[in-house]
Order: sequence, then C-alpha cells, then structure tokens
Amino acid sequence: MKLDKLINTNLDIDIKGITDDSRLVQEGYLFVATKGYNVDHYDYVEDAINNGCNFIVCDREIKYNIPHIIVDNLDEYYRELCKKFYNIDPNELRLIGVTGTDGKTTTTTLVKELLKDCAYLGTNGLTIGDKTISTSNTTPCISELYRDLGLVKENRINTVSMEVSSEALLHKRVEGFSFDIVAFTNVTGDHLNVHKTFKNYLDCKLQLLSYLKTDGLVIVNGDDPSLKDIKNAITFGFNKDNDYVIEEVKYNKLTKITITNKNNKYILESPLKGKYNVYNMSLAFIICLLYGVDSDTLIKRIKKIKPISGRCEFLDFGQDYDIVLDYAHTINGIKSILEAFKDYNYNRIITVTGCAGGREKEKRPIIGKMVIDNSNIAIFTMDDPRKESVDEIIDQMVGEEKDYIRIIDREEAIHYAFDIANQNDVVLILGKGRDNYMAIGDTKIEYNDYETICKYFE
Repeated sequence: MKLDKLINTNLDIDIKGITDDSRLVQEGYLFVATKGYNVDHYDYVEDAINNGCNFIVCDREIKYNIPHIIVDNLDEYYRELCKKFYNIDPNELRLIGVTGTDGKTTTTTLVKELLKDCAYLGTNGLTIGDKTISTSNTTPCISELYRDLGLVKENRINTVSMEVSSEALLHKRVEGFSFDIVAFTNVTGDHLNVHKTFKNYLDCKLQLLSYLKTDGLVIVNGDDPSLKDIKNAITFGFNKDNDYVIEEVKYNKLTKITITNKNNKYILESPLKGKYNVYNMSLAFIICLLYGVDSDTLIKRIKKIKPISGRCEFLDFGQDYDIVLDYAHTINGIKSILEAFKDYNYNRIITVTGCAGGREKEKRPIIGKMVIDNSNIAIFTMDDPRKESVDEIIDQMVGEEKDYIRIIDREEAIHYAFDIANQNDVVLILGKGRDNYMAIGDTKIEYNDYETICKYFE
C-alpha cells in the first residue's frame, strides 16, 4: 500500500507491512515505536532501520535521517493504521472471546469446530477451514491481530472464536473490539511474574467484560468462586445453582455428559477425556447453543469431534502403552490432567515435565510435589528456561524429595520415558504441547515435543 493511503503525506513510499517489533521488520516496513509495560520500542528505532523499515511513526523526535511523523495517542494511531492497511474493522465480524487460566485453547477450538463457518485465533495460530497460520502469542500483537482478522474477512468468514489472554488485556490489544459473547473458563493463579498479585490478574481478566456489546452474552464457570461476582452472567458447572447444570458424567470410551437447563436436558457424548474437558466441552456447547445452533446438530457434531492438537492429545505409533501430549503448565492444569489419568486403570503413570524460567517461582515446589505424588515415575526436565539454570529450576521443584529422575535435555528425557514404558503404562508429556520453540537465554531455538516423539519412533 502507498504511504499516502495511510497518512497525510506526499511521500511516494510503498509500505509492505506494519509492526512495533523491530525484530519483525522487513524491507519496506513501517515501524511504530510504541511504549509497552516492559519495553519502550523507541529504543529499537535503529534496529528497525537496520532491518529495512522505510518510515517511522513515534511520539518523540528521533535522531535518524529517515522519514517519520510524531503523533499523540500513539497506540490509537497504531490501531487506525492497521485498520487501513489490512482493510478490516474488527466489529465487521462476530467475535466470541474466551479467557481464563486453563481451557482457552480447547474451548475456542471446539467452538470453531462446532460452528463450522468460523475461524479460530489463539495459541495454536489462526485456523480458517483446514489451513493454519502460526501466531506469535496466544492473542497476537496488534498488527498481527489485524492482519489475521483481515485474512478472515478475505476468506468470507463472519465469526471468530478467539482466545483472549491476560497479557493481551493488559496491553490493550483488543481495544476497540466488541464481542458478541465472552466466556470465562476459570481463574486460578498464573502469570504473577507480570501481574504481581492474584487480584491484579483477576481484574485484568475481568476487563474483557468492558469489550462486550450492549446486547452481548457473558458465560461463566459458576463453580469458580473467583467469578461469582460477575453480574448478569449465564453460569454453568456442577453446582446445582448454575443456569446450566452438569448433572452426571460417565467415563467410558466416550465421555457422556448430562446437562440440564430449566426443563431442557442435553446428553453429550465426547471423545475428550478428563473432568477438565467436561468443563471445556460443556462451555463450548453452551456458547454454540446460545449463538443459535440447535442442540441436536451440536450433539451430533460433538460425538465426531477430534482431539485438540497438543491438548490431551493421544499419539499412536503402534506402541503398547499410551502417550499423551499436553500443554498443561499451570498448577490447576497439571492437577487436572494428573487427576484425570488416575481415574483410568493404567499400570503406571510416567510424567515428563518442567517449569519455565523467568516466571513465578512460587508454583515450582507445588507442581513438583504434585507430579511426584501423582505419578509412578516423575521425570523433570527443561521447559523454556530462559536465563535461569535448569538444574536450579528443578531443585526448586523437587525440594527435599528423592523419588524422581532428572534429565536436563528435554529430548533425552522424553526418549528415556519411552525406553522404560511397558504395556498398559501412560507417558504424560506436559508443558509445551505443540509449541515450536524452546526459550533459552534471550533466544527461541527451534524445538517441538511432537517432532521429538516422532523422531524416537522413526
């Protein structure tokens, strides 16, 4: 796009992309020097120039001889640039926003699958039909977010099922959006390295309510005491005072879920396992029901649903034991999956996991003890150590415990788990799901648990 289509100027400059991340700048990009909570992108103007940007938008004068403008309200100006460049106003679309500590990816993906004519945007990327494009964050940065929504519009899709993270709300990435439905899976402690206190974290999650349309719907896990004060919400869960009550669950080859609402009874049969997936499936069903899809259609679609990539994903390479790949990395997420697999008649549960560096250290001993207490064999390894020592992270996880195995290299740890697994064991590989990197120091190196597993069976 020509620069004069974006801003009032006579400069004859072609703009090939927009970003506020100097590392993403390519030849012909426009760089927006925004100021975040932890990073002032003004400090990276020189890097952006070196990477090929040809125009800069900032809120202060710069010392470099490159075309630029200085504006007030830089964040708002940035959003308007993205709207023009990607030819998208988010409010042209029907938006379903799901937030919470656990279950966002599973719930939003289920909604996408159940609604059919719907896109998914979140941790696993942007999915339109059967095509997926990777994204940088659970909720992408502003320019990437508008680019993705522009692609949704180009593909004539009208609805987006979208994960909304606490950091996205903190950094106002969805400022100006209007959601038709917002839903809360649960809120337990996470990202306290950013939010500092649980109250700050919860308040940040609740900001999603401010982006709800005046006639929009709020759906809340009514079993979560942290969410009890949300006004005018439709609630679901096991407690009898919820609007949608999960009355009965039977775990067989398919998980059978009975939900009642006033005089209506719905019986869902889902291939997804575990109590946490009962919540996810129930929430996705209620979202789609209130969106306007009839219950019979949804019930038929739920029975045929496929496991979510990297979420309690059973992998079959012809081995005589089960392998489960899961993204669980929070206290509640790991607790939920360990409890789920104790309900099944496995000979042994072998768990491979770790804790990320540069994140809240308080959860490490809790997770470590939980894994040791609920696994027959606990193997601790690296998981995005960043600038911390993997050995020190594991030391904090295990404390004085002796009954565990330490293998620093994650690929080696996973392969060792397979070496010792016997018939009717289950190997749980937790923490990264289908992430395609390992964060070490200041860099992200290419790494993927699924590829590591495939390599073993080759």
